Amino acid sequence: MNNPMRTLLAGAAAAAVVLTAGTAANAATTDVPKFKAPKAFGTTFQTDPKHDFTKHISSRHDGILRGLITHLSGSTAEYTPVKWKKGTVTEGQFVTPPEGDVMAYSSPIAKNVVFLSAFGCKVAEGELTIGKKDALGVKSCSRSILIKRHKRAAHPSLITVYKGEIVKVQEIYTP
Repeated sequence: MNNPMRTLLAGAAAAAVVLTAGTAANAATTDVPKFKAPKAFGTTFQTDPKHDFTKHISSRHDGILRGLITHLSGSTAEYTPVKWKKGTVTEGQFVTPPEGDVMAYSSPIAKNVVFLSAFGCKVAEGELTIGKKDALGVKSCSRSILIKRHKRAAHPSLITVYKGEIVKVQEIYTP
């Protein structure tokens, strides 16, 4: 008579372990704090006062950078800040720091990165998928599309870094 009870208790304990593990995994993907986003078309380069650019290239501190992924090696991205420069003939364009400026960072792309595309989920730019109030991407796409697209061509984005990893990339649409 004890065997059915033991089996029931063992099964309940196993289920509790599975549920706890699943909850922990979900918490890991959702525990990124809400950082204040910079203006998508800000006209100054964002600084990282705590970052030491005299040492090797490393990750930016936690927060959101208006930036450009300039190089991908495996699942590690090098990125730099960008700013909007108004044009005289066109609306303007995003520009990177001048040649010789060392404002560059490098971080691994998280396995569960959130990629919000402004151009749909194909490697090549496709349909426009931006919010009605801003020029920020809203279409959720896979990590592999993020890597393939940004290897092909650099796109200005809001890049969120948390605990040394890129956890979110939200593209900025420019005409």
